[in-house]
Parts: sequence; structure tokens; C-alpha cells
Amino acid sequence: MQQPTDPTTGTLAGISAGTFVDCDHPAVVAFAGLHATGTTDAERAVALFYAVRDGFRYDPYRLDLSPHGMKASTVLATGHGWCVTKAALLAAVCRAAGIPARLGFADVRNHLSTERMRQSMGTDIFIWHGYTEIWLDGTWRKATPAFNVELCERFGLLPLEFNGRDDSLYHPFDRAGQRHMEYIADRGPFDDVPLARILADLKSFYPAWLGQAKKMLDGDFLADVARETS
Repeated sequence: MQQPTDPTTGTLAGISAGTFVDCDHPAVVAFAGLHATGTTDAERAVALFYAVRDGFRYDPYRLDLSPHGMKASTVLATGHGWCVTKAALLAAVCRAAGIPARLGFADVRNHLSTERMRQSMGTDIFIWHGYTEIWLDGTWRKATPAFNVELCERFGLLPLEFNGRDDSLYHPFDRAGQRHMEYIADRGPFDDVPLARILADLKSFYPAWLGQAKKMLDGDFLADVARETS
């Protein structure tokens, strides 16, 4: 069976435990053992995608950018995450199930963020948006597990599905035909979360945001979504 390799080093890619994609953590291993159902890698990856997508609440108000907060195992412990940490969790449980996986990043324009987020961040552009790339049938397949189905229903979004054969990236429009997500820059794949680079870019791109982060922590993301979409 063909295995993915890092073009720079020639070593196997998307296999080993990382600092943040901690696929060797006991909770990650247990989760993969419970949810990686199916007879093929594709079937098992699809099962893991839905377990991560809907089993953990998307909550961008509760960003913990510390090394501990960015670990896949921390999402398991807290029950919530955001695009980067949920992507790290999907990569971790895939690796724990023996399926190579890595992280992909892009800058996106999100047309449906909340007013609290827009005021705190000063823009509707989200840099370092994270998704997962899973090695299936000899190629990398993109899968985005960030938005749980409950959130999609409240926001009027089309939930992202994943079949193991096609890339699963955000829809450009929502159910009503309004703009949803626009990919504006591709930052490429990474074997682990490049936290130092992400933090440096966040501080540069959102100069006022980190200082106002408590305003988001004091808010209720689902309540803001419900109020703004009612």
C-alpha cells in the first residue's frame, strides 16, 4: 500500500504523534477505537469525521491559545473546540486508527461571523482557518469538521458532509443563497499545528483582538447566533 512521504525529508508523513496532534494520548486512542467503525480506511475516516464534527461543539469564543489548549486531547476533555483544534482532533484520531492524516490551513472570508466577533477582530477575514487532510486511496482528501450540525441548523448553513472520496470544504453560500465562506489564500499542509507562526500572525493581523479576547469569553456563541439569526 502506498504511504505518504514528506517531500523534504522523505520520511513518512501524517503518522507520528505531534505536540498538538497527540494521537498517542490515551483518550485519543480510546476515542478512535470506539468510533473508527468500518472495514476500509475510507469508511473508518468517514465515521471519525462525523464523530468529531458533531460530538464537539464549535465555539470560537473560547480560544485557548496555550500549548495545552491547542492539543487534540484537550478538545476531548472540554467537549468543544474551534476550526484548528477540531481539525487537530480529527487528524489525531485518524492517526490513532492507523490512517495517515495532517493539517491544512487557509485564510477565509467568513460572511456569517457574529457581531461580537466582528467587533473584537475588526474584520470578517479569518487567517489560519484549519481543516484536516486524510490519506485515502493514495491521495490527500480534505475534510472540515469544524461546524457541528446543530450550529449549521441554527445558522441556516449547509452541513459539510464527507464521503472519503471527495474534498469537504465550506460551501460558498448558505441555504438562503447568502454568501458564507470564501477561500482567499492557501497556507498549505502541516504535520502538526504551527502554533508559533499562528500566534505571530494573529498578533500582527488582529492588533486589537487579543487584548479584547475577554469580551468574547464573556459571551455565549450559540446565544449570539440564535439572536442574530432569529
